[in-house]
Amino acid sequence: MAALTSYKRIIIKIGSALLVDASSGNIRTDWLRGLAADVAKLKSLGQDVILVSSGSIALGRSVLKLSDDVLSLEESQASAAVGQIRLAQAYEAALGTLGIKTAQILLTLEDSSDRRRYLNSRRTMTALLGLDVVPIVNENDTVATDEIRFGDNDRLASQVASMVEGDLLILLSDVDGLYTGDPRIDKTAQHIPIIEKITPEMEFGAGGTGSLSSKGGMKTKVMAAKTAMSAGCEMVIMEGDINRPISVLASGVKSSWFKSSNTPKLARKIWISGMKPKGIIVIDEGAEIALRVGKSLLSVGVKSINGTFDRGDMVCIQNEMQKELGKGLVSYDIREAKLISGKKTKDIASILGYEGRGALIHRDDMVL
Repeated sequence: MAALTSYKRIIIKIGSALLVDASSGNIRTDWLRGLAADVAKLKSLGQDVILVSSGSIALGRSVLKLSDDVLSLEESQASAAVGQIRLAQAYEAALGTLGIKTAQILLTLEDSSDRRRYLNSRRTMTALLGLDVVPIVNENDTVATDEIRFGDNDRLASQVASMVEGDLLILLSDVDGLYTGDPRIDKTAQHIPIIEKITPEMEFGAGGTGSLSSKGGMKTKVMAAKTAMSAGCEMVIMEGDINRPISVLASGVKSSWFKSSNTPKLARKIWISGMKPKGIIVIDEGAEIALRVGKSLLSVGVKSINGTFDRGDMVCIQNEMQKELGKGLVSYDIREAKLISGKKTKDIASILGYEGRGALIHRDDMVL
């Protein structure tokens, strides 16, 4: 794993065809055990790991004995409901025997596009990683409709990488990387090992949906790379149908690496800075000193609040001399923020009537 030790937070996307045997509809146990051993090795090196896994519908349709024809929306949702249990159990068994705790997280497109739900998802996954847990993420196919679907787990994985400030996204695929064209059709197509910028020619060469046997195809992988790179996360596409794929990747197997010029933290700061402020929070001298040394903004240090904002909106932070100190994503809406302004954190629950967030603006959601 020496080649991967520079990465702190790694997201691994597993396609359905790798995890579920097409003929039997069962988990490919030996392959999963090999992946689990790789995850355990990464964890032993102090690295965070998140798995974004397909497979629930494939497992569920086998249990329900549905035909191989295209499933209706209702059949897909029913299959996902049945398959999610088995998918979670498979990961828990494979990783649990190695002493690794797991958690299941189901997301839809709305969870990343709605800022409040985005922050909830981000905080939950960050908390799980802090507790040394490996989150197993999948699209919530039991409730997702076309309007709120990612549609494929390549793009879901890139959104998760952006959400948690991952620095490496590994797509375990059925091909060994990006080519100048579809190598199954174009025998002159050339493998591209390093990509520092996605060009229109690359996007054209990736083809349309279904250019691979996976649901999304190479086009969605290029889209995922765009999202990951803009978030400061590198991405790699590699052939996943091998034993111990992450170990093989670390040894230098043929693959395509998408490089980012930013770091995840810098990319997130740029994203926050570019948002339009919805309000102003004026803080006292003590709070200003705390921010300067890397602390979060607590409600006790707030002197006044102006504007109209919801949880997750960007606000400006000013001192009492009206000097702008920075910007940040606020953890409360305007009504709640005014109620707890100047109050101690321990008093928030009694004021609001429910347990709130510890910080008004968390240091990870702030740019000074």
